Amino acid sequence: MSTQPEPAEPTEPTAGRFYGVGVGPGDPELITRKGARLIAAADVVAYHAGRGKTSNARRIAADLIPAGAVEEELVYPVTTGTTDHPGGYAGAMADFYLASAQRLAAHLEAGRDVVLLSEGDPMFYGSYMYMHDALAERFTTEVVPGVPAFAAATATIAAPLVRQTDVLTILPGTLPETELARRLADTDGAIIMKLGRRFPAVRRALAAAGRLEHAVYVERASMSSERHLRVVDVDADSVPYFSLIVVAGDSLQGLGRREAAGAPAAPASSAASAAVVDAPAEVVVVGLGPGPEAWLTPEASAELAAVDHVVGYAPYVKRVPHREGLTRHASGNTVEVDRGRLALDLARRGERVAVVSGGDAGVFGMATAVFEAQVAAAADDVAYADVPVRVVPGVSAVQAVAARAGAPIGGDFAVMSLSDRLKPWEVVERRLRAVADGDLVLALYNPRSASRPDQLGDALEVLLEVRSPATVVVVGRDVGRAEESLVVTTLGALDPTTVDMKCLLVVGASSTRVDHGRVWTPRSVG
Repeated sequence: MSTQPEPAEPTEPTAGRFYGVGVGPGDPELITRKGARLIAAADVVAYHAGRGKTSNARRIAADLIPAGAVEEELVYPVTTGTTDHPGGYAGAMADFYLASAQRLAAHLEAGRDVVLLSEGDPMFYGSYMYMHDALAERFTTEVVPGVPAFAAATATIAAPLVRQTDVLTILPGTLPETELARRLADTDGAIIMKLGRRFPAVRRALAAAGRLEHAVYVERASMSSERHLRVVDVDADSVPYFSLIVVAGDSLQGLGRREAAGAPAAPASSAASAAVVDAPAEVVVVGLGPGPEAWLTPEASAELAAVDHVVGYAPYVKRVPHREGLTRHASGNTVEVDRGRLALDLARRGERVAVVSGGDAGVFGMATAVFEAQVAAAADDVAYADVPVRVVPGVSAVQAVAARAGAPIGGDFAVMSLSDRLKPWEVVERRLRAVADGDLVLALYNPRSASRPDQLGDALEVLLEVRSPATVVVVGRDVGRAEESLVVTTLGALDPTTVDMKCLLVVGASSTRVDHGRVWTPRSVG
């Protein structure tokens, strides 16, 4: 008896593959061989386009698109921040990307391979990224890199962008002008994208950062209509979207590449000292306060506005607004005396110099380091004693934390650093016991770090030898900044592992109390 085979169950089509293919900046010959192969084999070719405009990505890849391919043109609903959409520009674009992803997903679900063309590189300021976010988890996806516009631009002007250990920063021209100037001053080489109507502000930022003279404007790099010229010569009304600015690392000017890039200069030698001017300018050591601009004193602002150079630890130097004619010398931690010597050497050349510190410059800050540099330099036959040094006060971190808590330092108090980098731990312990025996309120700077994870716990044990576990403790973290937090606890309950270098601790005296959420210490004892 013969049997007939049962008909096979219908199967779902295998999902297609999704490719994000970079087609480069404009010249079709810059498409990679892999990108060209995938475009030529695609079932569906998609590309973005402005309303009423031809897609530049499609123009670049036009000769590679197969005749039988389905084309999906994804037209932006808006290209500026003006729209009637109830969610504004962001809402309109979010809806557009969602609808675009759904269109491409329909092809992929039907088993068709989709190639989405991307100008330049798909993962570099490209619209492809939004489609990737929406589709990569559902479908097999591959990204094919492309030549980014800035690579074509530097080739066009034949300018080395960065060398060796130079730092390259890529910046959108849409940044606030002051922030753009700061970042331009703090880097070696830079690329500025997204110009258009922002060009005048970008040019002002370049001038403020001292980088305008050597900045080069490149328009439509690698295209037949490409052109390049100095930024100072560009007509601001003629800047198209396909343009950028190249600031080569080699263009750094001033005291030499090393100093201008922010590394401390080598200490001056006795031979160098002969070249200084007869009347050195002074060094002003400025306390910037704990962080908020409102806590920077008018005197400090005036001093910073009058100097030619700012020297300091990089995070503090970055807080100084940049302007034309200002040279910034940012360096890492633990080189305070080197920074002091750099500032003194600049002043002996006749330069106006500010050395900056967080908080108050005289409280574990740069003021003492500058004085130490003056004394240490004498041993090297470099006479800095004739350089005037003036200290401008700032709001200290202990003042800021205390004010947030109430008035815990309203009575007698002591200030200590738990760091043993400049003093033995035995000295720290001896002073902790003295403060505890004296029943003083104690402010602790540098309480705990990755390299000193146990010292705060050790310090608490020392204090608890004399102080009650119920002693009030205030832990302030990032006070004055967006991440600010304030915790009121006790000496016995404090968990050292919750504390880091962003914190300052105030350990109360026996008379310190907490009333209605306010921590305060009476002025009288009794």
